[in-house]
Amino acid sequence: MKTTLFILITLITLPLIAQENDYYVKKGYAIEGYDVTEYFNNKAVEGSKEFTTEYDGVKFKFVNQENLDKFKKNPVQYLPQYGGYCAYAVAHKNEKIKIDPETFEIRDGKLYLFYNAWGVNTLEKWQKEGPKELQKKADISWQNVSTKN
Repeated sequence: MKTTLFILITLITLPLIAQENDYYVKKGYAIEGYDVTEYFNNKAVEGSKEFTTEYDGVKFKFVNQENLDKFKKNPVQYLPQYGGYCAYAVAHKNEKIKIDPETFEIRDGKLYLFYNAWGVNTLEKWQKEGPKELQKKADISWQNVSTKN
């Protein structure tokens, strides 16, 4: 009986624990395994399985030990806005949409990622429609679409 109860409680609570964070995770890593520190060097570079860490329940990959150490020292500095989902979609549609990890912008020291496929580049729309206003909209929208709430 105790074993059955334990299994039942585990099955019920495990999804709640797994949903504690809200990041765009594909291929088992945040931002499809791209090195979040390299974006701040204006580069989109996929990390290596050799240099990985976990933060906030999500795996991150890095291109080298130096970048991994930088991230570990101050992870919040490198985290993508809106969990790495498309910033334009969060602002404009109140939705979490996948991104192209090579379509990004660093603005005010923060990383923003965007969808770019099928002839639609939301970074271009973001820049054309006004990033400051869209940032404000996305900040408010994220509170509603994020599973952290």
